[in-house]
Amino acid sequence: MTDDPPLTARRAGPGDAGVVLALVREIAAHEGDVSDVRSTAGTWAAMLDRPDVLVLLAERAGEPVGYVSAVRRLHLWLGTDVLALDDLFVRDGHRDAGVGRFLMTELARLATAEDLVVRWEVRVDNTAAQRLYRRLGARLWPKIVAWWPPEAQRVVLGD
Repeated sequence: MTDDPPLTARRAGPGDAGVVLALVREIAAHEGDVSDVRSTAGTWAAMLDRPDVLVLLAERAGEPVGYVSAVRRLHLWLGTDVLALDDLFVRDGHRDAGVGRFLMTELARLATAEDLVVRWEVRVDNTAAQRLYRRLGARLWPKIVAWWPPEAQRVVLGD
């Protein structure tokens, strides 16, 4: 049994923009691409004020230990909205302690209230995450993710 305070989850709001940005920078550093983070506390405050953007913070004794983020969007094949999970991140020192499962459970609580599918991508080399997702009952299949940045689009357009 652990002496850790219990985990709590809450939806992040605009006032949490700085905390969310710090967590996003941490996951980017963990994945080796922190230079890709272009958002600011200001853009996060605006995003967290949108009803289609969902960020759940996991906290222990009021301190953030992880988050899950998703965007509600239309899925054309299903003809209904889905939650497109963007990130699931647990801070170093809190991993392998059930925080990821806790966040996914809280996300499921919100998704099932509206019968929404949750859809996301996972890196091929992230086998720990894949194990967690399989234990949760998620279906995994390989797929190539395409990323077409504006500078590459401009080349095609001749700009």
